[in-house]
Amino acid sequence: SATAVKDGEIEVNGKKYVVRELASQEMKNSAGATWDAATAGNAIGTWSSSFGEEIDIVASNNDGMGMSMFNAWSKDNGVPTFGYDANSDAVAAIAEGYGGTISQHADVQAYLTLRVIRNALDGVDIDTGIGTADEAGNVLTPDVYTYKADERSYYALNVAVTAANYQDFTDSTKVYEPVSKQLDQGSHATKKVWLNIYNASDNFLSSTYQPLLQNYDDLLNLEVDYIGGDGQTESNITNRLGNPGQYDAFAINMVKTDNAASYTALLNQ
Repeated sequence: SATAVKDGEIEVNGKKYVVRELASQEMKNSAGATWDAATAGNAIGTWSSSFGEEIDIVASNNDGMGMSMFNAWSKDNGVPTFGYDANSDAVAAIAEGYGGTISQHADVQAYLTLRVIRNALDGVDIDTGIGTADEAGNVLTPDVYTYKADERSYYALNVAVTAANYQDFTDSTKVYEPVSKQLDQGSHATKKVWLNIYNASDNFLSSTYQPLLQNYDDLLNLEVDYIGGDGQTESNITNRLGNPGQYDAFAINMVKTDNAASYTALLNQ
């Protein structure tokens, strides 16, 4: 059990630890991209030079950075390192001493992304194939997702991945079986979708999330164009949306959420 003591300290089973945090601003590479694995690997080298044996544990906000720190320093020094995303390489590394990771149920998350689009295009209840079974039998149970009505948002639920269960998560691109049934082409005609991912170099987005989307799009009769951004500038994405009229729907993953007008201006043409 852990109890926060004050800023910079935490108490675990009566023992106090100092917590040092490297802000996300400092985790940008020289080009300005965030969540950068190489930058994290360099950072742990700097930390170890400064703090050495004072480092008892490393916690990263994604597995890309976590694995970089693990391979660069933590593994050889026996320091438990934890990440987030349950990328396949991180899950496999648990057998080699990686402390653990968190699955954000990317299989459910990717399905929800495309299912909401499919339902909107079909003009059916938005919960179809999610909380309410569709005609093919696709349906999710409350233990893997939640819906927040005030936000009009679906959320996939997190699951801890540890040495006890990591073998259940070795394939991060496998579709979730309860929602893996093909929709009938006659009732759900193929539609064309433009979907962008703000940073094509992000470990989770490129190695887990997009492959899952690609595994689901055929099942939902969606022809999707995947556009990968550079993680830095909105124009790297918007400049490739030259003919919006050829698409039936758009799924937008912005670099910065205050740039929504960049997209709506294009879609209103």
